[in-house]
Amino acid sequence: MEPGRRCSVDRPDPRSVLRGPWAGLCVLLACASTPPATEIPPPAPVATSAPAGDEAAAPRPSARRAPQGPPPPVFPANEASVRPGVNDAYRKGPVDRFVARFEGPDREVAAHKSDILAFLDLRPKMVVADVGAGTGLYTFDLAEAVGPDGRVYAVDVTPSFLDHLRTQKAQRDASNVTVVAADPKDAHLPEASVDLALLCDVYHHLEYPRTYLASVYWALRPGGTLVIVDFRRDPKTSPEWVLSHVRAGQDDVRAEVESVGFLYVGEGPPLSQNYVMAFRKPTGESAASH
Repeated sequence: MEPGRRCSVDRPDPRSVLRGPWAGLCVLLACASTPPATEIPPPAPVATSAPAGDEAAAPRPSARRAPQGPPPPVFPANEASVRPGVNDAYRKGPVDRFVARFEGPDREVAAHKSDILAFLDLRPKMVVADVGAGTGLYTFDLAEAVGPDGRVYAVDVTPSFLDHLRTQKAQRDASNVTVVAADPKDAHLPEASVDLALLCDVYHHLEYPRTYLASVYWALRPGGTLVIVDFRRDPKTSPEWVLSHVRAGQDDVRAEVESVGFLYVGEGPPLSQNYVMAFRKPTGESAASH
């Protein structure tokens, strides 16, 4: 995606801007530009104790009551699949093949994992959802960052990945990790329970993007953060495999995420192959003023 025009206003310190009451968001939207990497504003207050147990599952969205905060999004029950069978290939072959592929140094999100983790501004006792956890590239770093009183939901749809995550959890004695079996339309996370949701090179694998995003919206607490890391798709510069594999470019992804009710916050660390975007689930007050 071509960068937007530069803003002509003076930029305050990024931390103070984003941590003010939406002041940073107003600057970003008014300038209509691609912002520099900056820290995510702090999430809503975290729970004093994280939920326990494994294989967590939440009711289907239509059966849930509305949490505190803004009205929930409309769940598009009849949304058509945008990429039928997009995840079928991951059901074939030994999981070790995917561990080497996902966690090798040639993958940008693996090589720059420390930069992305720093951008997340993780804190003890946070509840984080690693949505599309895969083989756990980020899962156990997240678990270490939030500490024993925090919680990480490792969410995936692929049975072999779920088994691998369970094995890794046991071997690492990561008692604050909960493995969650999702389906293509629902992350199956507890309602209003999550401070931050991370989708790292996952968005282009969502078969029903708006329906799935709506389930993530339900799972976030009001004021919670959604971070999406995904491949840059530019017909002029992207390699052919990206153009054929990745459905939507950054602008389209942002529009889809905002259509579910999220508010755009800004961009994360500059990467060459991927972009990093942060969104916020509004509180009642911020939804009313948006």
